[in-house]
Amino acid sequence: MAIPTIDMVRTGQNINRLRKLAGVSVKDLQDVFGFATPQAIYKWQHGTALPTIDNLVVLASVLGVRVDDILVLTDAKISISA
Repeated sequence: MAIPTIDMVRTGQNINRLRKLAGVSVKDLQDVFGFATPQAIYKWQHGTALPTIDNLVVLASVLGVRVDDILVLTDAKISISA
């Protein structure tokens, strides 16, 4: 059975790409989210962390895309034992 999982690295690359396409700087996002430092945004872009659901919704709005456009999914194979 294949279960979709979030590819964190590719999602991070996608966040970076979409941010640049939208003409939004890391500093702009830092201000929108009220972060004291930009580290969280850099972690998102490097794929070492993902935005929380509420931050993901705001990010999609700021970038002018849907949440589904941000996330990159892959199929993970799992086996289910009876």
